[in-house]
Amino acid sequence: MTRGLTFLFAVAGGVAVGNLYWAQPLLDLIADDLHASTETAGLLVTMTQIGYAVGVLLIVPLGDLLNRRRLVPVMMLCSAAALLGCALAPSFGVLLGAITLLGLTTVSGQILAPLAGDLADDDNRGAVVGTVVSGILTGILASRTISGLIADIAGWRAIFAVAAVTAVVFAALLYRAIPSLAPKTSMSYPALIASVGSVIRRERTARWTLVLGATGFAVFTMFWTALTFLLSAEPFNYSVTVIGLFGLAGLAGAVAARRAGGLHDRGWSLPATGVAWTLALVAFVVAAFAGHSVVLVLVATVVLDIGVQGLNILNQLRMFAIAADARSRLNTAFVTGNFIGGAIGSAAATVLWSAGGWTAVTVAGMALCGFALVVWALGRRGPLVPPVPTPR
Repeated sequence: MTRGLTFLFAVAGGVAVGNLYWAQPLLDLIADDLHASTETAGLLVTMTQIGYAVGVLLIVPLGDLLNRRRLVPVMMLCSAAALLGCALAPSFGVLLGAITLLGLTTVSGQILAPLAGDLADDDNRGAVVGTVVSGILTGILASRTISGLIADIAGWRAIFAVAAVTAVVFAALLYRAIPSLAPKTSMSYPALIASVGSVIRRERTARWTLVLGATGFAVFTMFWTALTFLLSAEPFNYSVTVIGLFGLAGLAGAVAARRAGGLHDRGWSLPATGVAWTLALVAFVVAAFAGHSVVLVLVATVVLDIGVQGLNILNQLRMFAIAADARSRLNTAFVTGNFIGGAIGSAAATVLWSAGGWTAVTVAGMALCGFALVVWALGRRGPLVPPVPTPR
């Protein structure tokens, strides 16, 4: 796993995951052009995410069964076809179907991450996977900005056309760059999908890590959902564009993900997890006093992103360490757990905001961080201690 290949994986993963977010800042433009209401246009985001969840469940496990030198480019070509369908959609219904298929096929990043773990040496696996994941996070952050810029210049269809061409280019680059690896297991497809649950039932470390991962994403999405409510109301009254700029604070999280991988390589995964959860707790404490201070809001945002994205890569690397021959299936379980946690966090933010505003959200965030610290403390001292490298 050379530096060049690591960089290619990181950029390709970021390009792939961007497919999930191209439409988000363009809903009004799309609604006007295709004669749909704004509320109906919101289905584009929902169906993209549903398609992605199904793809993670049904396609990502194939990384343990098939040659990923072919699987990854094929999935990128499939997403290119779906992107082209979005660009040419003559009606909202056709666009909705195409964007659902786009979500379904946008799983290349989640296949590349465990592949990077397989290709890396034991001594630098954390740094390599951390770099790839930081590329994926950067793609999430940059996609909305890129989408808006291209749409302003050439219309909303242009971003899907540009993304389709880009996906074809990266499919060719990855086919040339990925070494041909023998499949890690041989079983029927139904048995492969069923084995995802079998690994989780068998490995206590996996269950422990999944709880921490889902809780982390619940905290993360709860904060960001409620932050939109906070910044759009008194005393801030920020526009959607200004609120979107707060997402740039997530770049700190992308850097943290890369650094956290290096901590895993040094054998510090467990203590670093405790530190990251402590940072998340501190972020919510600061946020509790940020109702009238944009400076404190920014501090809380940056600290939370560093903590949660660091947690994400540490949890993912511990999952990869459980079974080298099942990393794609373990990644399926990990991403699915995070997806569920994130959905719960978003829903909880709406309920908490209605019940008690920003104060209720921050108190709930502190409670969840406290719960996670208890789970972490019990797990690291008991039989759930995950396999990590020996400190050096």
